[in-house]
Amino acid sequence: MLLNAVLFDLDGTLLDTIPDLANAANAMREELGMAALPQQTIATYVGKGTENLVMRTLADNPAGSAPSPDSIRHGLGLFNRHYHACNGDKATLYPQVLEGLQAFRKAGFKMAIVTNKPTEFTLPLLERSGIAGFFDGVVCGDTCEKKKPHPMPMLHACALLGVAPAQALAIGDSVNDAQAARAANIPVLAVPYGYNEGMDVHNLEVDDIVTSIAEAAQWAARHETEYQKP
Repeated sequence: MLLNAVLFDLDGTLLDTIPDLANAANAMREELGMAALPQQTIATYVGKGTENLVMRTLADNPAGSAPSPDSIRHGLGLFNRHYHACNGDKATLYPQVLEGLQAFRKAGFKMAIVTNKPTEFTLPLLERSGIAGFFDGVVCGDTCEKKKPHPMPMLHACALLGVAPAQALAIGDSVNDAQAARAANIPVLAVPYGYNEGMDVHNLEVDDIVTSIAEAAQWAARHETEYQKP
């Protein structure tokens, strides 16, 4: 089978969304009487969905105490309100993303987003960033019963695109993307500029590391027949 589909992570892969996420998280903390956190700290809490981000942000306190389920629910409501107000304000495409998406489209690849971000934030962000039209499918953190690193969202995206996992290529910035793709038997590339929960991307179990989405399109063109199965 030829590679003919690409599954993209969103935050940290296509878009730098940390400024908006940090602003919303710190606005939540301010309402709760907590001090603001540096953007680079909040960046290490991104990757496993909004609820996990809120939980880890609330757990960053002088006492080191874990937030209760009620505290997380309350914090999530505050965070969502603030993030709705600023979603996309300062988010920017990483270099060579647009060129890469155009190259994949020109080569005839089907494309989908597979993100742990909730639908209510993902769809407006794609529209506001001007890239929504590239994608034939969007799988969000609340689309499936499980989020990445579970393979379910990856497999669901393949079903939406009408391709077998062996025909797809995943591209992400974190361990969640690598583990989800591996579990779904999908080849996976990593970009080195994202978040990866503060860990070194070079330690990920991936097929290769590419410097940009444009380079990923070149990689796919070179390797599109390597994953053929008898």
